[in-house]
Amino acid sequence: MLALLTGVCALLAVLAAAAPAGAHAALTGSDPAEGSVVRGAPRQVTLDFSEGVAMSDGAIRVLDPRGKRVDSRKVRDTGTGGKVRRAVSLRAGLGQGTYTVAWQAVSADSHPVSGAFTFSVGKPSETSVQVPQQDKEAGGGAVGTLYGIGRYAAYAGFVLLVGGAAFVLLCSSPAASARPVQRLTVTGWTTLTASTLALLLLRGPYTGSGRLADVVDLGGLKEVVATKPGGALVSRLLLLAAAALFVSVLFGAYAQRDQAASRRRDLRYGLSVGGVVVAVGLAATWAMAEHASTGIQTGLAMPVDVLHLLAVALWLGGLAALFCLLRWGPSPTGTTVRRFSRLALVCVTVLAATGLYQSWRQVGSWNALTGTSYGRLLIVKVLVVGALVSVGWFSRRWTTRLTEVPAAAENAVSTGAEKVPAPRDAGRAAVPAGAEKTSVPADPVRAAQLARQRAAAEAARRRQEREADPQRSGLRRTVLTEAAVAVVLLAVTTALTGTEPGRTEEQVRAAQSEARSEPGGPVDVKVPFDTGGPGGKGTAELEIDPGTSGENSLELRTTGPSGKPVEAPEVKVAFTLPAKDLGPLSVPLEPVKREKGHWKATGLQLPMAGKWKVAVTVRTSDIDQVTKTTTATIG
Repeated sequence: MLALLTGVCALLAVLAAAAPAGAHAALTGSDPAEGSVVRGAPRQVTLDFSEGVAMSDGAIRVLDPRGKRVDSRKVRDTGTGGKVRRAVSLRAGLGQGTYTVAWQAVSADSHPVSGAFTFSVGKPSETSVQVPQQDKEAGGGAVGTLYGIGRYAAYAGFVLLVGGAAFVLLCSSPAASARPVQRLTVTGWTTLTASTLALLLLRGPYTGSGRLADVVDLGGLKEVVATKPGGALVSRLLLLAAAALFVSVLFGAYAQRDQAASRRRDLRYGLSVGGVVVAVGLAATWAMAEHASTGIQTGLAMPVDVLHLLAVALWLGGLAALFCLLRWGPSPTGTTVRRFSRLALVCVTVLAATGLYQSWRQVGSWNALTGTSYGRLLIVKVLVVGALVSVGWFSRRWTTRLTEVPAAAENAVSTGAEKVPAPRDAGRAAVPAGAEKTSVPADPVRAAQLARQRAAAEAARRRQEREADPQRSGLRRTVLTEAAVAVVLLAVTTALTGTEPGRTEEQVRAAQSEARSEPGGPVDVKVPFDTGGPGGKGTAELEIDPGTSGENSLELRTTGPSGKPVEAPEVKVAFTLPAKDLGPLSVPLEPVKREKGHWKATGLQLPMAGKWKVAVTVRTSDIDQVTKTTTATIG
């Protein structure tokens, strides 16, 4: 039993370390855009996301080229028409250079997401800001690994707790007094409780600083409890307190066989109603805080998710309970096995129906099924489920041929070993029925020791006889195989909850592709010139905005080698598109008043996209003039 649970935990830990949870809300656009160059300093920075996010003040940081913060720290929700948009105001009078935007948020399905990008004002420059790495931010590093292990352990505990208890109530009432089933169910409750407490403590660092030392920060814990995922974890703890009472009654009063039939029926009814309420409530703590709570049709998706989780728990948890009985006893009767077989068939049907709906909702298209991480994981899950159903079919074959174990053998081994009454006096010891009578020592300690040895020998003999049944041996092997496949299925299922849904990933790709197809900002062109006269050397800097086919504006500045403006009596610009034999198109430039070496033009019509030849004529005196050409890609 312990070896099996250790193997499960080890596999889940490996998967948690190898595949950390991915972020489920993605940045689909920004203003200014990533990598863009804007003419003037923007008043604010806005971020667009694929789904709802939670962002606290200070979650968007805008840093100047020297690493100094230039934002107001106040994050505003500026989304309209269903758009998820967050904005932060910038300080007035920002200078030229490259600015870094670093942001951090928590998506609506409880997973942290962060990132960074740059934009430039006027022209790009060097920056001393280092873009933070994802694995050192929220959701990564040691905290992310521990949080992932906690999530997987919580799923495993839920399956063992709900599945073990349901197996007793639905398949085998005598199993309530079987130690292996008791240990399995209590282990599930303990694992789920411990992992929930760990997740609650890790939640703050997981979505915030990423530092393991912040686990003991009570102020951060208070903030976590106020969030939707934190509230779900607290609700789970309260439900687990009720589950502890349920388990104590199930394996206490209900397990007692010397009670009136009417009282046993009342206990069974009360436990059934209470168990359903607790199990549905526990499943809802996942549905209300993860994938089902975001996206389309959430009102239908959350109940479907609860049904899906309960079907998984009844099937896999019941399978674990059946394996415990087959391996450690008392051996289940044919009636018990057939009841579980019918229950498993119902669970598989529910899983198929709810799984199809969830797959459509989370994937949405064939391209997303094969072209996203979520879709490929879903294919793996379907294959694993297919393997599990195939093994289950062989189990059903053994079930149909299963013979009943005699009632005396079933009653004799209620906890994996025969109960033998204690010696009544110092001179006599309890002897198993059918055993050869021998003299018993007068020493009561020795008599009790002999009684235990004979009881163990008799229990071993009966267990050997029971396991010699070829039908039960075959069933035990197939159930063991099912349990091994179920471990893999549970790992893949929990990994899916940490992967961005395929539908969301496709939407993000489409939004990013659309953003890339939009104008990328002004086109900058630099043309060195030398008119040959005094002060005739310099550079003409042109900015064509928005740099696409159609109407554009043009700004031109002339600067000397020292970077200071150069006064030029006349400047001309003409555009030619050799590939289409268009041009030259002259640009009427007007000098900007009170700004030396600065000209502007509006209404510049560039009818087609392509590589345009730009001819710049600069005259610095009555006789010193030069024309230089370069190319500019428009559109």
